Amino acid sequence: MEEQNGNGERMKRVGDSKLRKEAEELVRQLTLDEKISMIHGAELFRTAPVERLGIPALTMSDGPMGVRQEFEPASWKSVGGNDDYVTYLPCNSALAATWSRELAMLTGEVLGEEARGRGKDVILGPGVNIKRSPLCGRNFEYFSEDPYLTKEMAVPYIQGVQRWDVAACVKHFAANNQETQRLWVDVKVDEKALREIYLPAFYDAVKKGNCYAVMGAYNKIYGEHCCQSDYLLNRILRKEWGYDGVVISDWGGVHDTKAAADSGLDLEMSVTDNFGEYYMAKPLKKMVEEGTISEKAIDKKVMHILMLMKRLHMLGGERKSGTYNTPEHRQAALDVARESVVLMKNSSNKLPLQLGDARELLVIGENADLMHAPGGGSAEIKALYEITPLMGIKALLGGNAKVSYVKGYCQDPKEKEDVVNWQADSLENGGGQTGNENQKDEALMLYRKLLREEAVMKAKEFKQVIFIGGLNHEQDCEGNDRTDMKLPYEQDRLIQEILDVNPNTVVVLVGGSPVEMGGWIDHADSVVWGWYAGMEGGTALAEVLFGKTNPSGKLPECFYKTHTDCSAHAWGNFAKKHTVDYAEGVFVGYRYLDAYHVEPEFCFGHGLSYTSFTYGPAQLVEENGRIYAECTVSNTGKMDGKETVQAYLAPKTRTEDEPVRQLKGFEKIFLKSKEQRKLRIEIEGYSEVMDVWLGSSLKDLRVCAKMKGENNNV
Repeated sequence: MEEQNGNGERMKRVGDSKLRKEAEELVRQLTLDEKISMIHGAELFRTAPVERLGIPALTMSDGPMGVRQEFEPASWKSVGGNDDYVTYLPCNSALAATWSRELAMLTGEVLGEEARGRGKDVILGPGVNIKRSPLCGRNFEYFSEDPYLTKEMAVPYIQGVQRWDVAACVKHFAANNQETQRLWVDVKVDEKALREIYLPAFYDAVKKGNCYAVMGAYNKIYGEHCCQSDYLLNRILRKEWGYDGVVISDWGGVHDTKAAADSGLDLEMSVTDNFGEYYMAKPLKKMVEEGTISEKAIDKKVMHILMLMKRLHMLGGERKSGTYNTPEHRQAALDVARESVVLMKNSSNKLPLQLGDARELLVIGENADLMHAPGGGSAEIKALYEITPLMGIKALLGGNAKVSYVKGYCQDPKEKEDVVNWQADSLENGGGQTGNENQKDEALMLYRKLLREEAVMKAKEFKQVIFIGGLNHEQDCEGNDRTDMKLPYEQDRLIQEILDVNPNTVVVLVGGSPVEMGGWIDHADSVVWGWYAGMEGGTALAEVLFGKTNPSGKLPECFYKTHTDCSAHAWGNFAKKHTVDYAEGVFVGYRYLDAYHVEPEFCFGHGLSYTSFTYGPAQLVEENGRIYAECTVSNTGKMDGKETVQAYLAPKTRTEDEPVRQLKGFEKIFLKSKEQRKLRIEIEGYSEVMDVWLGSSLKDLRVCAKMKGENNNV
């Protein structure tokens, strides 16, 4: 592949012209019916083959946290059986919290190998949408609020997947940032914000990641549905970016035959079983026969699909076979989970807990013993196993420690009822809603009161208490947005009452989106943030709590005090039925907080360690037309650990429409106790009118890197 030149010029892959010629030759041999059969679903996750010419079906699967279970061809009923359990990987938010490109590559490789091992051709991920609001129900599937961090994690992830002759399908293109009315909401966003915030990860996925497939979004942008948008698919993706991969609709994202045929869309998929009635099925054939649509438009779509099959060695050549559920994959899941845990607060250095002192301890909270793999919508996983936090703690401490457990709180049992065909109904009522927890069930409220009282009473009896709460996939879920950032199930009251009787309590929260902590955060000495961290998440969390692993996770998004501190709610709007105005422009996430002096609970890039790191003087060097910041980093503490050095560009003279600073580089480094080493970070987008600040988080900037000879003190 040629190196990207940064000017938006067409990317060229080695052998593309040969692939195109071979695909064009095959297209000439296909009948109209055969062509049309290749560009729409013939099953829920499969197209039709053309056996006459040896063209196989294209087989797809969700999702970003592992290969989804098998469904019947024309219904959302599980096939059943025991052969489709898989490795359950940490969610993309957890992966982003590692700030490790190497772990992103490893995650992609595991997902690609397991997808191929399960006989899939396309894996529907990763999701690279920006976290515009903390209330979006699918945020756990996405990486970050920041476009640079998102693309730096997404590119190696894509490359890892595609090493296994499986296409990564990057989604959802574009400006898909809420679930409420997701099928019909029309996004109004200015060009500057679109280009600087919402498109960079897709651009790099195409240009650097060489992604073989892109999925359109459900929503509209500038009045056009994204899956049939002339602006997004023709003007930007095809013409401006020169993309010749396959564009797949989200399931049910097409609404008009002519618009879809004229757009850069190649393949229409949906959630219903009337495959012949899809917009790009019989209705398309009729319009071609009537002369309304040219058959050449179909030829382009088929050619892209055939080129994809060539790239995946589906049409001759030796194709990798893959496998799934290997010990190596489980180790990879553990490696990612370990580095995803974020130590948010440790004011009295009570963490790590000492193994010798943990002969008796109390664990409180439903999330301590709750499995998350089966939930979340299309990201649900049929996991080979899942280590819960409670299991992880018990397994680490062993039989000489007495670990007691009480639930403390509970979700509504009705919420856990299995709705077999939820996806078949997922296009109703605009495709999504803003959820409300039912607080009026008196029996449930009484039960929660009894659970809370039991937990508080127990907490008085133990020297060491660990509370494990947070969110679950009733809040972090496709098709549902939260109404606010408050912890569900009266957890705030529970946490405060536990801290009142036992100030030594360690508070651990699990989730895919930020939560409010203001009611109790000042009373908690130790706070740890976990994620939906995969099959080994409980193991990793236990290791961090007891010092077997030094935490190195950093927040890939800011944690607001309340959702109204977020610009999507303070300036723009969210969850409107018809139109969403991105009035905040480029001031998304920390960009808004920085520029308008709004204090978060925890800032972007925040994450503590059990050791300490110091930064020496930094300087900028130019090499082969690229700018690097060099800095000596020292581990001055008693424990080996990893530090992520973050580089932010700040304009020396800022204009009103510019962010105060923006992440434009980072590197993660492992240092033994008392070790020091020089680190080099490539800086994207540097110019002489910018300062380069290096630090441990956005609020902990240590040194300003200057060209040699300039003063570099803070």
